[in-house]
Amino acid sequence: MKIALMNEFSQAGKNPIVLEQLETVAAEQGHSVFNVGMDGDNDHRLTYIHLGIMASLLLNSGAVDFVVSGCGTGQGALMSLNAYPGVTCGYCIDPSDAYLFAQINNGNALSLPFAKGFGWGAELNIKYIFEKAFTGVKGQGYPPERKASQVENAGILSKVKETVAKDYIEAMESLDPELVKHAISGPRFQACFLENCKDEKIAEFVKARL
Repeated sequence: MKIALMNEFSQAGKNPIVLEQLETVAAEQGHSVFNVGMDGDNDHRLTYIHLGIMASLLLNSGAVDFVVSGCGTGQGALMSLNAYPGVTCGYCIDPSDAYLFAQINNGNALSLPFAKGFGWGAELNIKYIFEKAFTGVKGQGYPPERKASQVENAGILSKVKETVAKDYIEAMESLDPELVKHAISGPRFQACFLENCKDEKIAEFVKARL
């Protein structure tokens, strides 16, 4: 599985801590990690608005399979990512959130608070979150006897989102071009996207804005 990590400007300094824990867990499970947001060097200022654009491009194009995002409270990134079709983002504070989201909602992104509650032992909490998020088979339900209804409802919600949303490329083309251009301006994002993108139309969209 390919996992993208993205931090916005206010929590760029936390990126090395989060990245270390994510890479440790990913290595143990055979996953690849791409650090596509701000990594503490403030090379280009990303807000949680930009994170939503980046996550949607990576997930809808098949460049990555999962996105780990966040901001100060985690709420802004959550809303930004969930604004796009093809993205199902959960809010995660502790390991049980990660486990239950994986088993019940079977989504493809998490938003974490990187400021609120990020104190003593935060790196341990994040490591345990990643272990629960990426260990075992997803979508198994919890408790097990409720699996059928949970899988059904997750599927219904996904179809509802597809129905009420615009065509993805149409939606992206309606955004402010400068907003999109800034979101995809980072070299680490570009490397991850261009090397792993599986959708020609989305690739053309990104290249046209680069």
